[in-house]
Amino acid sequence: MKIIRSAVCGFCMGVRRAVELAAAEADRIKNTNERVFTLGPLIHNPVVLSDLESRGVKVWPVKICLDELPENPENCSLVIRAHGIDPKTEKKLRDAGCRITDATCPKVKASQQKAEELAREGYHLFLAGEASHAEIAGILGYAEAGGCANVDIVAEAGEAQSAAAKLCETNKNAKPALLGQTTISPEEYSSIGLAVKNYFPNLEIFQTICAATKDRQQALRELLDRVDSVIVAGGRGSANTRRLFAIAQESGKPCVLIESAAEIPSAFRSCEKIGLCTGASTPDSVLDEIEQELAR
Repeated sequence: MKIIRSAVCGFCMGVRRAVELAAAEADRIKNTNERVFTLGPLIHNPVVLSDLESRGVKVWPVKICLDELPENPENCSLVIRAHGIDPKTEKKLRDAGCRITDATCPKVKASQQKAEELAREGYHLFLAGEASHAEIAGILGYAEAGGCANVDIVAEAGEAQSAAAKLCETNKNAKPALLGQTTISPEEYSSIGLAVKNYFPNLEIFQTICAATKDRQQALRELLDRVDSVIVAGGRGSANTRRLFAIAQESGKPCVLIESAAEIPSAFRSCEKIGLCTGASTPDSVLDEIEQELAR
């Protein structure tokens, strides 16, 4: 068996920064009565979250946070996850006396700020991504903070076309702009943009896709030419990991998405050339363990 790693693996910059900030907070509060929480899962990887929990970093659900604060908030250190949160929630926490560590990915923060800026300038915003994704929820909050009540969240070209057609009926002179979830694929983003442009040729498209996402997808496509099967390692809740798995599936070659070495299907042990790739929130340690397990 030959095992070939993708040219781009391990944490992306934003994930590494978030994990390091959370770990630093855990170290800071040792021997104190403070507690550390992340506002929702810091990243979408159960292995990393388990490690942080063992160091005292707990997850505080964002939905609960909207209605209820942790007990004694003045003794709480709250870490904003890599996906970011809406500004109203952040203000509520700061006003309550919580210590805030902003671990929002810089790429996501740029999208948040751009959404607020465009909203203040009177744009109708199209957000390309998953409506239920934390990143989109945060960006939407910044758009609303900028005074924008006109936002369409579209996951694919069909939804974008329907939304654009409806907008054209009600306001054909709208000033539209398109922002994308940082983990969306360039192909999906392009098709969404073209769908909106059918109704609004003046659509302004901002390139908000993270380079780390594009690099991983391109590296996987190159890897597929060299192997007969693929293992995608990462959290099942990770959007960028699921997109890597979708690309692998499109190749028609045997592929699987796993979160740990324990999940390797027995059938993959008979493959001659296995490719390994990871989502942006998968640590090198998980990849090492998968490779070691396959080599047995």
